[in-house]
Amino acid sequence: MRPIRRTPDGRVVVRVWFADYPFQTYDGRPFLDPVRDRAEEFGRAHPDYLIEVTGHPFPAMAEEVARAAEPPDVAGYYASASRLALDTLDRDGLPMFTSVERAVAGREEILGEPVVLNDLEPALRDAYTGSGGELVSQPFSVTTFLLYANMDLLRAAGITEIPRTWAEIAAACQKIGPGSITWPIHGWLMQQAVSAQGGVFADNGNGRDGRASRVGLDSPEMLAWVDWCRRLHKDGLYHYTGTQGDWMGNFQAFASGRTAFVVDSSKAAWDLVRTGRDQGFEVGVGPMPRNENALYAGNPVSGDSLWLARDIDPVTRDGALAFLQYLANPVNAAAWHRAHGFVPVTETADFLLADEGWFAEHPYQRAGTEQLRAGDGSAAARGPIIGPSAGVNAAMTQALEDVLVRDAVPAERFRQATEEAQRLLDDYNADCDVPRTPSSLSIG
Repeated sequence: MRPIRRTPDGRVVVRVWFADYPFQTYDGRPFLDPVRDRAEEFGRAHPDYLIEVTGHPFPAMAEEVARAAEPPDVAGYYASASRLALDTLDRDGLPMFTSVERAVAGREEILGEPVVLNDLEPALRDAYTGSGGELVSQPFSVTTFLLYANMDLLRAAGITEIPRTWAEIAAACQKIGPGSITWPIHGWLMQQAVSAQGGVFADNGNGRDGRASRVGLDSPEMLAWVDWCRRLHKDGLYHYTGTQGDWMGNFQAFASGRTAFVVDSSKAAWDLVRTGRDQGFEVGVGPMPRNENALYAGNPVSGDSLWLARDIDPVTRDGALAFLQYLANPVNAAAWHRAHGFVPVTETADFLLADEGWFAEHPYQRAGTEQLRAGDGSAAARGPIIGPSAGVNAAMTQALEDVLVRDAVPAERFRQATEEAQRLLDDYNADCDVPRTPSSLSIG
């Protein structure tokens, strides 16, 4: 067990590492300023504690935690890095993190802070529930992918509603003209497209019932998505910026009016709607387009979740748990949404925002929650948990670009991508079998 860290005046120090992003709050403050405000408030309410907040680049979080001389008491991992968090070991060769739900141990409050775990949005709880049925980490910054539409361009083409299916998108783009839809070629978005159709990427319940041993990137669901993308691109309707993962390039293409549609994060809703207003056009927001020939399973949760260290002392542990509950209480969860547009993590926070008129004034901010609530809770809807997620994402991203730009045969190219991803997974699992923290800790 780690020794208790104390300040010179005797306060117990709780070290919390958050993923930091190059975004500002809606009122122009640094990304983590609202979190630092909450930490100071918590310290005033609990003068025996000091919550020490530091920001870290999200792609480096797993590496920095694993190599730290003094690991944090709480660390924020991106959703796709959940397997890395589960497989990271401490110096004693034991798991670095413990289940948040197990640490809460059925308590209704900790240090006077009401426990909010039972109030989490069901899709978020599902996303971070482990094979033992316990909530392994506490969701914090939550996003999903949505479709944004230039309603002025749609109406000019005689389209009055935002398309919701692949066929409707293709028909709308035919009416609007060349280059009318864009999105980044990136593994995150491809995961969403496959999962929405009920497709899985790995065995063992998509890697959620145990560490995945087999991975597949050439499923019928993947090939259906790739074929739809290929047809749009071949017909000149999909606008590719020429750079993989070019989120800003796609944003700018839409914001400038060059495209009528863009698929982007739910967090982008505020910026896209405001930018459209500044440029003189109305932006509509709808769910990510779905395959009309497949039953909808759900869109996986993206964003960050907070993991609790296993070997901290009871005093520090309860301070950390109490702070996590404080961060996610209805008032503070609603405030985090208002600061950045992340999906409210609890149902009560969502109700609070609705009750105060926030969604009436900003209806587009409700779309992310509505999409996540429509999921069926299946392994597909919850998304894959794969250790080498960055490499797997890179393999499928490159394969899609090769299909679109170099006319590669989809089934053959994605079979090759599967072989590449399987080699990465085999290497990762061999590392874990030693046992030791895997050497590949990239997040992407």
